[in-house]
Amino acid sequence: MDDRTKTDDTTETAPPQDLEPAARQLTGLLDAVDDAWLSAPTPCPGVTVSALLAHIGGLAVAFRDAARKELGPTTDTAPSVAEMVLEDDWRGTLPGALDAMATAWRSPGAWQGMSRAGSVDLPGEVAGMVALNELVLHGWDLARSTGQPFRAEEAHLHSTLALLAALGDSPPAGSPFGPPVPVPDDAPLLD
Repeated sequence: MDDRTKTDDTTETAPPQDLEPAARQLTGLLDAVDDAWLSAPTPCPGVTVSALLAHIGGLAVAFRDAARKELGPTTDTAPSVAEMVLEDDWRGTLPGALDAMATAWRSPGAWQGMSRAGSVDLPGEVAGMVALNELVLHGWDLARSTGQPFRAEEAHLHSTLALLAALGDSPPAGSPFGPPVPVPDDAPLLD
């Protein structure tokens, strides 16, 4: 039945977002990451490219499991990006982890009911939007850190903006996000 599922005798629904383009964009950035850049800084204060890649690997597994409703150690652990250690074989494992994450979120059931990620219980639809947000923001982080161009689908940028705008002008204490920065009214959506 392709990417849709039957919800009653006559209606089929598709997932609200397809994470595959964002996962593919992020995966495409990996090939150009030179080992010499692993200790380089990222736009995230105190986070190196190596720690960012480790975080991306961890979130890919955690959000895959959140989509599958396989709650446990991968979904119960709050991320500590700066302390994460990159696996030696990240070039081989990270693309598959990102693909598995995107595939898991193609199931309409992933977006329904409750789930958990980063030790936070949340509705499946919110978890899916957070997963998309992670791919877009960390794709931008990695591209920026390694001097690569970054592209994201307009629908994904709108979703990310809506999720972040919900934080308001003063993100809660302990939030990984700082306050919004001013941009011109005619700035590109990515800005």
